Amino acid sequence: MSGRSSLPLLGPLLGRRPLLPILLALLAAAIFLADTVTNLEIAVAVFYVVIVLIAVRYLDRRGVAMVAAACMTLTVLSFFLTRAGAVPAGVVNCAISLVAIAVTAYLALRAAAAEAQAREAQAQLAHITRVTMLGELTASIAHELNQPLAAIMLNGNAAQRWLAGGNPDEAGKAAERIVRDAERASELIKRLRGLTRKAAGKAIWLDVNQLISDTLTLVETEAGRAHVALRAELAGQLPRAQADPVQIQQVILNLILNALEAVSGEEERDVTIVTSPGRSGEIVIEVRDSGCGLNGVELDHVFDAFYTTKPEGLGMGLAISRSIVESHGGRIWAQPAVPRGAAFFFSLQAGRTGSRGSDQ
Repeated sequence: MSGRSSLPLLGPLLGRRPLLPILLALLAAAIFLADTVTNLEIAVAVFYVVIVLIAVRYLDRRGVAMVAAACMTLTVLSFFLTRAGAVPAGVVNCAISLVAIAVTAYLALRAAAAEAQAREAQAQLAHITRVTMLGELTASIAHELNQPLAAIMLNGNAAQRWLAGGNPDEAGKAAERIVRDAERASELIKRLRGLTRKAAGKAIWLDVNQLISDTLTLVETEAGRAHVALRAELAGQLPRAQADPVQIQQVILNLILNALEAVSGEEERDVTIVTSPGRSGEIVIEVRDSGCGLNGVELDHVFDAFYTTKPEGLGMGLAISRSIVESHGGRIWAQPAVPRGAAFFFSLQAGRTGSRGSDQ
């Protein structure tokens, strides 16, 4: 992912879209004035490429083309208005400036198109990975969904018997349980639909603890089948983070599934998810296991694409997780756990204050 802008002083202003046309117009006016009052031998118009580069970052292709055309028009107009200097030199400088503006716009648009294609490919790969993870959890998800459906059936039959027996109060209680179990099933299906969406949603102010609790619902049955003690130690009063919940849930889910696999076959099978405030402006999420640890694993390459220690692994899960975390302005890393096992961490930039916290 590319950064916001290579011009740090302009970054905050450029982030405010309504100010962008005004800023570009003022910058173009300053270059036009400088180009007009200086000698023809000085190619001030070359600085219009800065405006084109800014436009590429914040405008669509049509907008960039219009900005580039306006800059070229101002370059020619300035040439005719300039009185000082040699005309032949001015013609050469004007031509150089026009070529520089046109070439910059063309190359920048090509680069932006290539970056957009790369982002689309990454999004498709992330979607495939999410669906693959859910495929691995099919049996567990079916069991989790079957529980509220079975409860609905039992309560429905009970409500019929209570009504037939002339006891509407008990029938009403059974109906309330039916509604509760139906909402539980609906929430599970909603979370599954979110994970299977091809395109990720927009960033929202996210309660990380709540997201972890929702994610644990998808893996608790799988952990039980593997006889793994799955715990959550969620810090209270965590700030919220502005993030895409589907993408962050994918990272959490991937780390938990890796941890469950790491403890399979071990005597102690513990997986713990921890949230805590990190350094200034961060929320840290840790997934710790009691497996064999990171012996023989190159920590510098563990998040590289196609690097894997699994016989049948593709080595894409952690690479995609790193890309997602870094695109949110965070960082991800791994280190040995104490007294044994491995711990994977990732951070998110904090924003607002939340209130949820638990120790499950």
